[in-house]
Amino acid sequence: MTNIIEITDFNAPELDIYARNSEVQLLHYYEPQLGVFLAESPKVIERALDAGFEPLSLLLERKHITGEARCIIERCGHIPVYTADFHILAQLTGFQLTRGVLCAMRRKELPSVEAVCQNARRIAVLEDVMNPTNVGAIFRSAAALNMDAVLLTPACSNPLYRRAIRVSMGTVFQIPWTFFNKPSDTSSHIQTGISQLRALGFKTAAMALSNDSISIDDPRLASEEKLAIVLGTEGDGLAHSTIAECDYTVKIPMSHGVDSLNVAAASAVAFWQLGKQFK
Repeated sequence: MTNIIEITDFNAPELDIYARNSEVQLLHYYEPQLGVFLAESPKVIERALDAGFEPLSLLLERKHITGEARCIIERCGHIPVYTADFHILAQLTGFQLTRGVLCAMRRKELPSVEAVCQNARRIAVLEDVMNPTNVGAIFRSAAALNMDAVLLTPACSNPLYRRAIRVSMGTVFQIPWTFFNKPSDTSSHIQTGISQLRALGFKTAAMALSNDSISIDDPRLASEEKLAIVLGTEGDGLAHSTIAECDYTVKIPMSHGVDSLNVAAASAVAFWQLGKQFK
């Protein structure tokens, strides 16, 4: 039987996880066990369930119990389903973007770099991309444009932060990803990661503007059996040491005096060009 719980007060403790806990608090919610994240909208929640994430509770407008959320409620079993009038839920930041349905879900143990790269031919590597909107947009492009996996340095925004999930339209649940391992010496995370990728048979292509850059349509790139496309943080781009570590430095030709693209836009161009032979 569905466990429907009416909420009449915005300050009810049942709403803490949705309304008052920060992303960092959710990340460490069950420490030392794995934390929690929030998935928004029926489609995104369905993708998370399809990927095997465990639902903990639902929060939704009353009309969705027998409407858009009905199938989700059935899939989630006997977890608490909190519901309230719209004027209460509208006090939640960003609630108008959720299509009236939120789900708190438990995080899963992340796979190893080796597991994520197994059988992959094209992967995206993100160095210190800290804006969750950009991370979400990159994931959406990666899933749509023939990338097999995404690897991130620890300084990147977490792909399971609420805004990243929303912008990705749930594709963070559809494409394998993980963070690079912590270095065992004085190397940076990205240097250690590139060494790992090299050992796995990948060539690396740094997306950067420099004097020795090659064009993104250079046939050498398309001919690589395994290629990792390395993208840098907003504004500064890739570190010089990262560019030096990579096998190629690649640029997207520009016109009208434009010198570069936002990292999310650049990722879409790069993924399309360098992954299209694997459509």
